Amino acid sequence: MTPYIAIPLISGFFGLAFASMLALRIRKEETGKAEVAKISSYIRDGALAFLHKECRVLVFFVIFVAAALSLTPIGWQTAVSFVAGAIFSALAGNIGMRIATIANGRTAWATTYSQSKALYLAFSSGSVMGLTVVSLGLLGITSLFLIFKDPQIIYGFGFGASAIAIFARVGGGIYTKAADVGADLVGKVEKGIPEDDPRNPAVIADNVGDNVGDVAGMGADLFESYVGAIVSTMVLGMVLFGESGGRFTVLPLLIAGIGIFASILGNFVVKHSNTQSPHAALNRGTVATTILTACGAYFAINWFLQGGNSVFWALMAGLLAGLSIGFITELYTSYRFAPTREVSRAAQTGAGTNLIAGLALGMKSTVVPVLLVSAAILVAYRLAGLYGIAIAAVGMLSTLGITLAADTYGPVADNAAGIAEMAKLGEEARTRAEELDAVGNTTAAIGKGFAIGSAALTALVLAVSYAQVAQLKGINLLVPQVTVSIFLGGLLPFIFSALAIQAVGRAAFSIVTEVRRQWNEIPGVAEGTTKPDYGRCVAICTQAALKEMIAPGFIAVAAPVAVGFLLGKEALGGFLVGAIASGFMLAIMMANSGGAWDNAKKYIEAGNFGGKGSNAHKASVVGDTVGDPFKDTAGPSLNILIKLMAIISLIIAPIL
Repeated sequence: MTPYIAIPLISGFFGLAFASMLALRIRKEETGKAEVAKISSYIRDGALAFLHKECRVLVFFVIFVAAALSLTPIGWQTAVSFVAGAIFSALAGNIGMRIATIANGRTAWATTYSQSKALYLAFSSGSVMGLTVVSLGLLGITSLFLIFKDPQIIYGFGFGASAIAIFARVGGGIYTKAADVGADLVGKVEKGIPEDDPRNPAVIADNVGDNVGDVAGMGADLFESYVGAIVSTMVLGMVLFGESGGRFTVLPLLIAGIGIFASILGNFVVKHSNTQSPHAALNRGTVATTILTACGAYFAINWFLQGGNSVFWALMAGLLAGLSIGFITELYTSYRFAPTREVSRAAQTGAGTNLIAGLALGMKSTVVPVLLVSAAILVAYRLAGLYGIAIAAVGMLSTLGITLAADTYGPVADNAAGIAEMAKLGEEARTRAEELDAVGNTTAAIGKGFAIGSAALTALVLAVSYAQVAQLKGINLLVPQVTVSIFLGGLLPFIFSALAIQAVGRAAFSIVTEVRRQWNEIPGVAEGTTKPDYGRCVAICTQAALKEMIAPGFIAVAAPVAVGFLLGKEALGGFLVGAIASGFMLAIMMANSGGAWDNAKKYIEAGNFGGKGSNAHKASVVGDTVGDPFKDTAGPSLNILIKLMAIISLIIAPIL
């Protein structure tokens, strides 16, 4: 198999080279007005300061866990893999966020003369994030496989990625939504000033939060999904097919490599599209990448497995399910469609009816994604057994290079809109930036839907791998410990979400208090003649996020270990089933409710149902503030929760 390993290695290095080229192009673009560069630097400094402080906290955690792994029968090899996974995950998020905070000001300036150019810069920044994530993930897995020859050891790499992801997602989510909620409640509701008004002391913290939550956090989230799907498929190939399974073990690496090349080509489709419709341009890139990946996978599978049509169609089941979940999410969360417009209409009678409509939408929106993932599982299993389910997860994530690009395009566009407002670039620039931002809201919602669907499938594959490694023939519901564990697993996502949402509420309270204080106590802030103390709000968000991320992260790591050692390996299997089922549906509900509330507000701001400043608008802002921790803190963090618990279960399985 050694000659074939060169293919994913080449793909990974090529992906990093292309990402580097895009990053250099972005750096060469001008920022125009000095004020644009100045505001962009505030955002960049705040984001990097948070990331550096977060990394200092996580270093101690990584060292402690690595030492613990080394001292157990699990072994030092898994500990090395764990450290490598943590480093690669942190590195991917760091690179992506650095480029995003460089691109935001340049994108804002580009809106003064060309929406097409602004779209290209924002999407290119997203592509740096997407390609860095998949390239580092693939290079890390392939290198460790060459060194240790055993994919089970590489589960440590996934564990390291998941450990960083849970803290990055929760911490970043608390930061971004505390700032966003605080800025909206005082700025829009109490003071009646526009979004991103420079008089609002929380406005810089809000823009910083977009980067630490929706760029670094989302990147870490999908990095560990990508790694988990590939590694678990490799392990199943080895376990199910034994010595003859070498090709099945290496196949997911080849498919991931094909996905990187397809994502690179998809970038050119976006670049050369008719950008009169930014949303259509991004969709064309995603669809083109999906088609190219499918074609490449067909030839690779049939060549590599010498007639593996069943495996190919299992992969296609996952690929099509992922694409479909994205479009279904758009249907429920974009104000171009009826569901979100109904939430806007409900705001006419107050915040209460707006909240009711949004919650109902989120609950209904779980149906189709669950059916799609279920169909993919059944089809894949019928075609290629347990290995088929695993390869379906790889298929769903094979286009991550461009899917993540379209998602992280959103925070850059959002920052650009804020910078255009604060730097007073003019009405035309602001309008163009807001159009790109509106598209970014939709792509972010689609990205969250894709992330949730892929998380459920990846977590299921990890759970299946756990059953194989733990030598479980089944899970007996007549055993009381198993029944109790299923309930405990179903309970955990609710407790986890409650902690995350409460953390946002506490931090937002501090921001609201600080913004009110500055408006009341600092002369000239309300009139715009004195610059607010932006740094104070940034410091409050940073401190709150770092403090509040500890408890949810600890629960995620400790829960499967406690269940496994106290109730046994069969009970741990039941625990995973309960957590995956409830976590999947709760995450969809919260992400889609939050996305719908956000875009319902934007639909009203576009001039519908009374427009900005109307009672309907104020009610929709309340809905949006409730939706913020739903869609950007608790909901996305559940993706990581269910995968992290599954991969920890896998690692401890040999010693249970």
